Amino acid sequence: MLKTLGRSVYLTQFEEQRASLSAFAAGGAPVFISLHISEEFDAAYCARVQEMCDFLSAQGWRILADVSEKTIRQFGCADLTALAKRLHLWGLRLDYGFSLEEMCALAQQLPVAVNASTTTPEVARQLAAGGGTVIAMHNFYPRPETGLDPEFLRESTAALQAEGLQVYGFIPGDALLRGPLYQGLPTLEAHRTAAPSAAFADLALNYGLDGIFAGDPEVSAREQEYIRHFCTTGELCLPVVLRPGYETLYDRTFTCRPDSPKGLVRYQESRLYSCFGSTVQPDNCVERRRRCVTMDNIGYGRYSGEIQLVRADLPADEKVNVIGEVPAEYDLLLDCIKRGKTFRMVKTS
Repeated sequence: MLKTLGRSVYLTQFEEQRASLSAFAAGGAPVFISLHISEEFDAAYCARVQEMCDFLSAQGWRILADVSEKTIRQFGCADLTALAKRLHLWGLRLDYGFSLEEMCALAQQLPVAVNASTTTPEVARQLAAGGGTVIAMHNFYPRPETGLDPEFLRESTAALQAEGLQVYGFIPGDALLRGPLYQGLPTLEAHRTAAPSAAFADLALNYGLDGIFAGDPEVSAREQEYIRHFCTTGELCLPVVLRPGYETLYDRTFTCRPDSPKGLVRYQESRLYSCFGSTVQPDNCVERRRRCVTMDNIGYGRYSGEIQLVRADLPADEKVNVIGEVPAEYDLLLDCIKRGKTFRMVKTS
């Protein structure tokens, strides 16, 4: 189970991020920075980076920095180990210009991250055999349509993990996006318009990633809380807009019945929580599209009050009321609710 959401901090937006980074009790949570973004370079670059890293370290963040050989020269350090000490870096993401031997040697001194999309299983095997901590990180993709396909992400992640590497990836933010495109910074293209908590759960549960960062500068407090709840309890928060009269179903823990079919999540505790018993009258018996929440009415006799989350489009049924709907940006969560696992419906703001 993942413990927390990592953040990304950008020198050009650091002042905008400072308040939220201060408000969050880092406690060793990871933060990703890049030390070779050309548009950030100016005469005061090194001093500004130093101030940012001093702040992040003092706040308890564990800094993973994207570096190149040029970074060493910019900061006037003897080597990357000296740079890491100066900037309080926990680990280094080696972008380019490093040999396998250099990466193995560095990994003996501090955690090293390599590019998950270009590292072959053979290289991963050699890195893992060299000892130390080696991580494979997938990139994020600012331009729409260029993010990874599900098949490639799943296959490459599994191959690297099989050789002993942990694999990290990125999800988009929702509060402050990164320019110049402002189109999100996901690893997986399918996550570009998804809510951060939905993308996080998808990477954790359906792709098995070992670490997840927000690529964009900010994730809203609401989304961070959904992620924190999942990391702490293993229970998913499912935002739902419920129709009037059904609000008592918010903030209750439900279990996906172990015998739920692929197209439905059957709520194990539904009749216990519904408080309607056999008195549910027909209401809003419309087409049941994916993302709809439904309740069986009196037409189903003793099954009245049972609740389902629809994962595949179904026709209208006079014995089934549509009582709510999951917003489109949380669609990914429908396939994250596994048989026998718990979740709760939460009210969207």
